Amino acid sequence: MLTPELTRLRRILAAAGWSGLGLIAIAVMLADFLARAPLGAAHTGPVLAAPSEAFPFGTDLLGRDMFSETLYGLSTTVAQAGEAAVLALLAGGLLGFVCAHLPRPAGNVLRWAIGAFAAIPALLLALAMVALTARGYAGLAAGLAAAPLAFVRAFDRARAAGRLGHAEYARATGISASALLNRDLAYEFRDTLLPTLARALAAVAIILSTMSFLGFGALPPHRDLGLMIAAARTSYLEAWWTVAFPALALMLLILLARLAAGLDEGERP
Repeated sequence: MLTPELTRLRRILAAAGWSGLGLIAIAVMLADFLARAPLGAAHTGPVLAAPSEAFPFGTDLLGRDMFSETLYGLSTTVAQAGEAAVLALLAGGLLGFVCAHLPRPAGNVLRWAIGAFAAIPALLLALAMVALTARGYAGLAAGLAAAPLAFVRAFDRARAAGRLGHAEYARATGISASALLNRDLAYEFRDTLLPTLARALAAVAIILSTMSFLGFGALPPHRDLGLMIAAARTSYLEAWWTVAFPALALMLLILLARLAAGLDEGERP
């Protein structure tokens, strides 16, 4: 059990994570206003210019302003990851909770079947789905790939809650199964909706960026951070800023999402 001090620290870190995600959301919404150049505008400065007062993040191989491109790349990543995280929440978390309230044999079969997919790395699932469809479905693939783990977590959490004393008492008093489901669903969303969404956001951001880095994700001109990092592979030794700033933006997004999600007792970051 977490001590009061650790619980307080976790709440502070979660508040910091959500505050940071809020700032990122504001920056994304104001990207066209904050950017110093239009999306993909080439030759706005010298080729591979180092960070300076004129170009705070430097320029890339095409003379594009890296500050603007990183901001646009972050916008693309956040938009795709946000949609995929909602999909993972609905197809995983909500479905897992509902299945936990099915008759035990049916629920156990579904838990075993989805658990088998949860044992496969989500990135491999997403790559397989994109390989069978098209790159344009990368966001959908990432959301569905993250859903099995969300399903398992929600299912196990609901089953554990159903074994508690108050749940047993409620069933013994004759409360209908549908009424119990509605009550438990309200508590589930009240207590775990935001942490589950933040955890899914971190997971799908990693999946989407890795897929783009490998050539299975975003399509130009709408480059995400993973595609920007991949494009800088040929120049990062002599122009470190072309990969450093997109990578830092991606790391910040994932870190803030994980802080916002918090950590369950015994869970690794």
